[in-house]
Amino acid sequence: MIAEQGGGQPAATTGAPPESSSLALWLAHLERLHPLGQAGIELGLERVVLVKDALGQQPQCPLLTVAGTNGKGSTCAYLEAIYAFAGYRVGCYTSPHLLEYNERVRIDRLPVGDAELGEAFAKVEAARQEAGDVALTYFEFGTLAALEVFRVRQVDVMILEVGLGGRLDAVNAYHPDCAVVTSIALDHTDWLGSTRAAVGFEKAGIYRAGRPALCADPDPPQSLIEHALAIGADLHLLGRDFGYFGDQLQWTFWGRDGLRRGGLANPALRGRGQLRNASAALAAVELLRPRLPVSMQAVRRGLIEPELSGRFQVLPGRPAIVLDVAHNPEAVGNLVDNLGEMGFFARTIVVVGMLADKDIAGSLAPLAGKVDVWLVANLDVPRGATAATLAHAVTAGGLGGQVECLASPALAFDRSAKLARENDRIVVFGSFYTVAAVLRSLKNGR
Repeated sequence: MIAEQGGGQPAATTGAPPESSSLALWLAHLERLHPLGQAGIELGLERVVLVKDALGQQPQCPLLTVAGTNGKGSTCAYLEAIYAFAGYRVGCYTSPHLLEYNERVRIDRLPVGDAELGEAFAKVEAARQEAGDVALTYFEFGTLAALEVFRVRQVDVMILEVGLGGRLDAVNAYHPDCAVVTSIALDHTDWLGSTRAAVGFEKAGIYRAGRPALCADPDPPQSLIEHALAIGADLHLLGRDFGYFGDQLQWTFWGRDGLRRGGLANPALRGRGQLRNASAALAAVELLRPRLPVSMQAVRRGLIEPELSGRFQVLPGRPAIVLDVAHNPEAVGNLVDNLGEMGFFARTIVVVGMLADKDIAGSLAPLAGKVDVWLVANLDVPRGATAATLAHAVTAGGLGGQVECLASPALAFDRSAKLARENDRIVVFGSFYTVAAVLRSLKNGR
């Protein structure tokens, strides 16, 4: 499982594996291209554009990009499902993955195979060398390879999730026909800035002149609005140009010029924020309808059938187990709201591991007074925080509950299973790494 953002710091290149090598060897090659392996970050488009041009990549089908602090994965999942059920061949690129790299590159909602990815990596490697031995980052290399897969498979529509920020993310080397920003909050402040205004400007960098530019944040910073207006983008704002209303049984999407799409079942993905994400997806679908017509049947199926691991994922059985990759204050706040709607549980036991460069205190604060047992874990990855750091944040913040330090998320989850009774609830969150480790444990029957 790789880091929770795009980018990566480049370094001297090394010899590539033969074209027929396994996917594991190719991924190891990608990691060797910079000293911090999967976890380094360096934003910028120069490197990826050089290799993109050497590959001759010019997408010939409609392309959507999705950025945002939270909600990107869900919005991509709705778009992917709607277009697939409408009969289009859909290429979708997201990050990071949880268990297998292939999860990042999907055709018609299915991960592509190792051999297909390997062929794409080989083409990118050849173009990288042709362009002057360009020191691509892990994320840049993977982005170029995903687009190469989509080109070979001749997809009808591409959906690309931005890795980090927007303006300088590798995905922004491609020009979208429609760009969506889902939400704007503070995360990755070392790279994106320490204010919502700064973050909003970076995310608005995916907008293009004369093309639909959507924002599903209910309170977008003025910087995003001003940038969209300055470049002449066709800006659509939640609550002004599109939105939703409804109840616990069904909801209605509305858009410009009196557009209404009513009688919609609530989205399959759980959580209060999902109507915002679904509305953003439907707004994009409506704006691209002249090029990509879709039926209401496809819309309805696309909203109720997506599956997305680790996004308020509630596993069947008792005790209840909730998996959520929330790793910033806004996302954890949403998690707390969703937990509050689950009903009564005797105790809440959390398993949490985080990266050290996250706002740990701010991310844990929404859980004050709501946790009975904190099982805090070391993350043995680059930039991983120690259990002691998390324990200090819990105690110093006066968040309440007992605290135990464990050596890994897997061991913390094992401990939670021993502590939890039938009427308790186990909540796993804090990082993609944490959720991935627990999913791996569950898969192995631990």
